[in-house]
Amino acid sequence: MSLTKVSFASVVKSQFRYKVKAYLGVFVSLMILQLIAIVFSFNGVSSFGSGSDSFSITISRYSANMVITFTFLWAFITAIMLTTRAYRYDDFSFVTNRLSSSLSTVLFLLFACAAAGVSAMLSSFLLKNIIYFFFTDITLAGGLPQAAPGEFIIGTIATILYVILFSSAGYFIGTLVQLHRFFAVSIPVVIFGSLFIGDQSGIGNAIVWINEFLFSETSFFIFICKIIIFTGMFFVSSFFLLNRLEVRQ
Repeated sequence: MSLTKVSFASVVKSQFRYKVKAYLGVFVSLMILQLIAIVFSFNGVSSFGSGSDSFSITISRYSANMVITFTFLWAFITAIMLTTRAYRYDDFSFVTNRLSSSLSTVLFLLFACAAAGVSAMLSSFLLKNIIYFFFTDITLAGGLPQAAPGEFIIGTIATILYVILFSSAGYFIGTLVQLHRFFAVSIPVVIFGSLFIGDQSGIGNAIVWINEFLFSETSFFIFICKIIIFTGMFFVSSFFLLNRLEVRQ
């Protein structure tokens, strides 16, 4: 009989370190998506111009909004993917239970989302440098614009929190699908159906409320509290639902 006692924290730590090394493909897919988004951003997010018979001026606005949007999509899909049976079976190589397995997965998602949020914000500098040095017919007013350190830090934190929110929503939806295959059909039907009949059914008003509640908050502290509450609800609900699955299901 072994005298070595394995603690819950050490099991979670071992699983987390394993997932960081084993799921490198997650970070590769992130880099590919962000590079694609940067290419799409070369046209700018908006533009307007004026001119006369002798000259014309076109002003375009460039930002990392496309990269951030693709990062949200990546976080959502990645979280769903990690709830699938193939990924959950990897944890059975450890002395584990549902809670340690779920907790290590959530820790990995938090780590990956933090990296994704930082890289999404830094991509704006890469985009501006590419435009400045390789597009000879484009001149950036005042050279390369520099963001204030405080604004950049706040923007990075907000982006990371949004990425975590989307990953928690994806994790919750993926858990529902694993619990019953009915949700694999019903959830997409509800989401896409609301885009067409939202105003008639009242779902459109709910979407507007969610958008204003989460994406239009002016107080940064209240915004952080809202994201933490929603993220916690998604992850905790997923923990309880995953505990209902049978062993090796």
